[in-house]
Amino acid sequence: MADAGKLSGWLLRFARRVLYVWVRTAVFPARLEELALDPAKPVCYVLQDRHLSSLLVLGEETRRAALPRAEAPIIAGRERLPRSFFFLNRDRRRHAGKGASSHSPLLIRLIAHALDDAQFDVQLVPVVILWGRSPDKQESILKALFSETWRRPGPWRQLLAILLHGRNVLVRFNAPISLRGFLAEGLDQEAALRKLSRVLRVHFRRQRQMAIGPDLSHRHTQVNAVLAGERVRAAMADEAALHGIPLAEAQSRARGFALEIASDYSYGVVRALELFLTWLWTRLYDGIELHNFATVTHIAPGHEIVYVPCHRSHIDYLLLSYIIHRQGLTPPHIAAGANLNLPIVGSLLRRGGAFFLRRSLKGEALYAAVFHEYLHLMLARGFSIEYFIEGGRSRSGRMLTPKAGILGMTVLSFIRQHARALVFVPVYVGYEKIIEGKAYLGELAGQPKQRESLLGLLRSVRELKRVFGKVHVNFGQPLALADFLDARRADWRTQAVDEQAAWARSITRSAAAELARRINDAAVLNPVNLIALALLATPRHTADEHGLLRLLEHYRGLVSAAPYAPTTISCPLNGAQIVDYAERLTLVERLSDPFGPLIRVREGQAPLLAYFRNNVLHLFALPAVIACLLSHNRRLDTQRVIQAVAGICTLMRAELFLRWTDDELPAASEAIVGVLLARGLLRRSQVSGRLAAADPISQESAELRLLGETIRPLLERHFLTLALLERHGPGKLSRQALEDQCHLLARRLSLLDQFNAADFPEKATFSAFITNLVEAEFLREDEGGMLHFDERLLTPLAHSELVLSADARQAIRRMAGADVTGG
Repeated sequence: MADAGKLSGWLLRFARRVLYVWVRTAVFPARLEELALDPAKPVCYVLQDRHLSSLLVLGEETRRAALPRAEAPIIAGRERLPRSFFFLNRDRRRHAGKGASSHSPLLIRLIAHALDDAQFDVQLVPVVILWGRSPDKQESILKALFSETWRRPGPWRQLLAILLHGRNVLVRFNAPISLRGFLAEGLDQEAALRKLSRVLRVHFRRQRQMAIGPDLSHRHTQVNAVLAGERVRAAMADEAALHGIPLAEAQSRARGFALEIASDYSYGVVRALELFLTWLWTRLYDGIELHNFATVTHIAPGHEIVYVPCHRSHIDYLLLSYIIHRQGLTPPHIAAGANLNLPIVGSLLRRGGAFFLRRSLKGEALYAAVFHEYLHLMLARGFSIEYFIEGGRSRSGRMLTPKAGILGMTVLSFIRQHARALVFVPVYVGYEKIIEGKAYLGELAGQPKQRESLLGLLRSVRELKRVFGKVHVNFGQPLALADFLDARRADWRTQAVDEQAAWARSITRSAAAELARRINDAAVLNPVNLIALALLATPRHTADEHGLLRLLEHYRGLVSAAPYAPTTISCPLNGAQIVDYAERLTLVERLSDPFGPLIRVREGQAPLLAYFRNNVLHLFALPAVIACLLSHNRRLDTQRVIQAVAGICTLMRAELFLRWTDDELPAASEAIVGVLLARGLLRRSQVSGRLAAADPISQESAELRLLGETIRPLLERHFLTLALLERHGPGKLSRQALEDQCHLLARRLSLLDQFNAADFPEKATFSAFITNLVEAEFLREDEGGMLHFDERLLTPLAHSELVLSADARQAIRRMAGADVTGG
């Protein structure tokens, strides 16, 4: 940009006329006489940033208001200063070099004259000029993106701001500051320069904040604070010593890490994203169903909030921030994987509040220290945060085993400084279709994970033409961290902050499991979940319409009469409405038949429906186990049922994050048995009190069997895994070997009719199950990576004969005893 102060008068006049063909301004105060300028003293205007457009606006508005002209010279004694304005913020790139001052030369000369001449005074008038000052009022995405923010705009961005916001320019002349009065404190020239510059910066900041809100830009206000942290300073010194580099180079690396991590929050971008997402949801979904948001509004005042949603889709990032913003709360800053820091997209996400985290911090002690300090700074300063404790998106539809990383950092940060109460808010997000569906199926089939790219994102735009139903968002029961810590370690407030301490790691694992359970508690049962549960239980994923409607009502009846948790949301549609809904989403099709219509899963949709069944499998795990027990055994004592349920749920609890403890299971089982009795699926002997399935030839008996089929594939996977462990014995298999053998055997078993579940042979499901067993300490890895276990793990094998058919048990044991090393 040309130097605004050196343009000739005629060129400035010409440029003003051209600019004002387009520009329209609102000037404050409306009556400039209110400034009470002293006509006997020269006036010097102060602009914040160096832009020719700002100077042109200043020149035109002073002319129109008959104020002293900005381009007029200032007479200081015998010296004639060339103009009556200066820019507070200098362009350091233009004035770089040894001895270059960060202050305006005109300001330096004015202060020097005032110090030399006790009679000389100048009225300094700060002038605020904002282009598109109200991003919250913008109804155009493009205009919102280029409205005023706290970021200093470059030439091209300023040009766009003029084009987009030239009709909406705010010009505010502020009360004059007497230079003579300012110097009355007896300051020398250097002290006066620093203090006056600071006063003017504070003044501009307050004016800008009044117009566009507070500065939340981490790059401007927090990076230096992160680098000043004690832990980061120590890490920089260690980095320099370890690699034999100067401390300045280590500091430069740390700054680079901070900039790589930090968000760059922009009100304009947030507003633009809101407008874009409003359009997107309308085009993509039938609506967003929001549940229990009052929970958040109740705790928001006075609490630091960490939102912990399940992670099903990249849409999650945008959806939750959109909802929170629309509900009148500040959108959270989101921990996003570094893989999303793509060209253009990453910049938009960063300005929408995302901060980026590498997948692994191992081997980068300096990076880890910077990230720890950045997270602590945000928490300490009260910013709401959002992250996914699963670490990545669930490809199976189930809740993944939580990762301890960023959650552990949060716990340690709170222990370090806990002046402000911190509350975790679990959030369940349920879709009826997901954009990434095809990619997930490919990954579960063994294809490598697709790397995120800008090209891939653009390709996904084609999906916008599809119908994706509704999105359901439910806010679960909050978890107050202080109360959680008090219950597990009463002296935590006096403990040293040590991420390696066993008690800290144990508490983090407990908190992760508790949050996973609370997310599952907040599940929303939607029509797609229900149709998936019912049809995937049938041998050919086909059912006669009458029988399907009855089965759907059994599922709905179980949730209504014996709710899984107080925060669980049931489906309001009846059976017929659910079938019609699934037809509209092209998930099922209706077939004509002389004996009545049939409902069948459309070709290729079964694996995707398995994903949505798995979203809510935990809601029906206990009823399905009881159904399995009675279907296979016909009659059982109530106590035997409860005993078997306790043994089987030992492993299911670790995989599905079931909410019941061992002490709570009997009462929960009794409640479900009561519902099954009321619905005619079970009978109780009046004489012996034993439970029995309905008559074998009755419709209720078939329905009970189908209800049990809901959980059978999961139980078969468990039995297969345990059979392999039993055959090899403790210390004989590594985790990888066990996963491989489970996958190979499951793939062979899936060729048999009774192993026809859509997702039975998926390697990822076995991997997740084995990981859960390790996390729950049923399996232990030794230094050589071999797995060890005791009788606790094999106890469920004793109950397998009660829930699996003889053919299934024999097939699994036969395969487990076969040689699978050859693949």
